[in-house]
Amino acid sequence: MTHDAVDGSTPDATDGVADPGAGATDDTESGAKRGKKQLPFWLEFPLLIGVALLVAILIKTFLFQAFYIPSSSMEDTLEINDRVLVNKLAYQVGDMAQGDVIVFDDPRGGFEQPEESVVDSALRNVFESIGLAAPRSEFIKRIIGLPGDRITIADGVVSVNGVVLDEASYLKPGSTTEPAAREIQGCMNDPSTTACVVPDGHLFVMGDNRNSSQDSRVFGPIPAEDVVGKAFVIIWPPGRWAGL
Repeated sequence: MTHDAVDGSTPDATDGVADPGAGATDDTESGAKRGKKQLPFWLEFPLLIGVALLVAILIKTFLFQAFYIPSSSMEDTLEINDRVLVNKLAYQVGDMAQGDVIVFDDPRGGFEQPEESVVDSALRNVFESIGLAAPRSEFIKRIIGLPGDRITIADGVVSVNGVVLDEASYLKPGSTTEPAAREIQGCMNDPSTTACVVPDGHLFVMGDNRNSSQDSRVFGPIPAEDVVGKAFVIIWPPGRWAGL
């Protein structure tokens, strides 16, 4: 006579199938883990590099970009070898204003760039995006006049719509503002005057170091559509961190 069921209970049905089921699940999980093998380093590393390049190019194209300052045209605001961060969305959500420091495409145009491989192009984009290389075809200047403004340069003084422009906060000490020619190309003005009326859809820009700046006095007002973005902070070197 046995006493297995002396308590009147019956074996739990689930208990009878739990162990085999658990074993099957463990086997399945182990098989899944074995199926998810990690890529070898020699494949994973170039993949990570490729993703990093893609992300850097996307950020540079649509959001922010660091720009390397290669010349003295914006001294003392920006010095040679400074890096500034440019917001490419600034004018998608806001308006351009007199005094803004902007980056724009080379207004002279027509300059052929040397051919480069896909790899060279990708590396150049990355180096430009983090400010390790000077852009090949962009300038950085300050907005002096907006569409419709009348810019007059006389005796080293800049007037906008008849009001002398206060440039003491940014103009390089000792800098002399002189028009490059009697008639500035691209302006809607009487050739007998030295004033420039900025056409619709254009901007009059100048560097803060007027003695060493190729700007709208030379190449005329620039198309607003050629503006890449607004420079808003110096990010390198650390000792020069400052807003613009």
